[in-house]
Amino acid sequence: MSFSEDLERHGDALVRMVDAGVAVAAACDALGIKRGRGYEILRARGGGSGRRTVITDAVRGQVIAVFGESASINRAAIACGVSHGTARRILVAAGLVPAVTAVRGKVQARARFTGLIESGWSITRAAREVGVNRRTGLDWCRGVRKVNNTRIHPGGRVVDSGAAARYLTSMTGPAEVVISDRYLCLDERLAIADGLINKLTLTAIAAGIGKNKSTVSREVRAHSIEGLYLPYQAHRDAAAARARPKASKLVTDAALRDRVELGLERKLSPEQISNRLVKDFPDDESMRVSHETIYQALYFQARGGLKREVQTALRTGRTRRQPQRQPGQRRHRFVDEMIMISERPAEAEDRAVPGHWEGDLIMGENNQSAIATLVERATRYTMLVHLPGGHDAEQVRDGLIATMQTLPEHLRGSLTWDQGSEMARHKQFTIATDIAVYFCDPHSPWQRGTNENTNGLLRQYFPKGTDLSVHGPADLEHVAQELNARPRKTLDWDTPAERLRDLLTT
Repeated sequence: MSFSEDLERHGDALVRMVDAGVAVAAACDALGIKRGRGYEILRARGGGSGRRTVITDAVRGQVIAVFGESASINRAAIACGVSHGTARRILVAAGLVPAVTAVRGKVQARARFTGLIESGWSITRAAREVGVNRRTGLDWCRGVRKVNNTRIHPGGRVVDSGAAARYLTSMTGPAEVVISDRYLCLDERLAIADGLINKLTLTAIAAGIGKNKSTVSREVRAHSIEGLYLPYQAHRDAAAARARPKASKLVTDAALRDRVELGLERKLSPEQISNRLVKDFPDDESMRVSHETIYQALYFQARGGLKREVQTALRTGRTRRQPQRQPGQRRHRFVDEMIMISERPAEAEDRAVPGHWEGDLIMGENNQSAIATLVERATRYTMLVHLPGGHDAEQVRDGLIATMQTLPEHLRGSLTWDQGSEMARHKQFTIATDIAVYFCDPHSPWQRGTNENTNGLLRQYFPKGTDLSVHGPADLEHVAQELNARPRKTLDWDTPAERLRDLLTT
């Protein structure tokens, strides 16, 4: 078809589509004309070099997302309905491809390497054959792209040389993510476009993609220009409309926020606050917040809504989560015979019978001062032992004897401790109190996890690196009472003090 015929037949429709924000390449494809001819028509109609398509943030995000999945500029350009040059400019601006074309020899080497791998060669042998190191060959196999000192993985993970790994959120954005079967994905929109080109009815198209006819009808009606359905433009519009930032519940509800802040000031954990709200406000559904929402408010102040004073209210004092670590191994500490935790009676293990305790020391600055902690396994009741004269084996023995002898006999079942040198006089303690001492395996603090958790709580009152000798018996008693008044999830949100009171009165 001649230029004049294309101009007369498609000129008005092409101009309207481009003015509506459709990429020139996508408009030309939809009208069935070559892109070069489309630009000629635009120049003839506009008297200039053609109308430049406005590239929106949604288009840029989709180009980056498709490139992250396919590692191909050309595929990203075709999928997003923009020219190769436009796609490259977007990716260069995002720092994902270099501003200059890669060395052609490298491209040929990669193509040859891929062919050798497909023919059964090992990575090491194929890399040596094409003259690259094995690491480069591994990157090629995994789809990793290197830009300057940056390695970009297909899933969006970015590793900068000398810096920690990060993730490009735009590469894992919603443009190509199938959120729910309720929403059309890009493949379904392409199927709709193919069905319309093949003159299928909306009913047949809907049956082909497993959707209701009204869904397809609304989609075609909303995203057609001059009777032509544009699937990529429709998908970009849907991705742009999908984001609906929502304020945190703690930002919008002042009463709930004040209650959470009060709980944090009382040194309750987010989970304790969340579940205690249900008990304190059983009929008020507005006074509900998950513990994860509270954590997010503390970890990410930008969307949190909590005042700055409580940002360090978590008992660890951290502002981000810390993963658990696997314990190592070490040898026994004592020459005297120890009774290991494996021999502890079953009633202590399953917490069925009260009176079984776990103990440890929390240390002060430079290990010069300490406080002994005792936690009852069934009720989580805590007692703190004042050690004014030091924390050697004799001082710890005397402090524990004095404290444990204040308990009624039925609450003096056993004591579990780690293999610290402060328990070298454990036999003398057992003789004085008739309480058996069981020792954990080497470097296995999880075997007395109740006490470890309690020590973490106590660090809110006795921070690491401080002098613990300044705290007298009255100070320790006050802290213990406050800790025993905290509701616990494992106690169905009762407090340790309430559980111990029940034991003493029944």
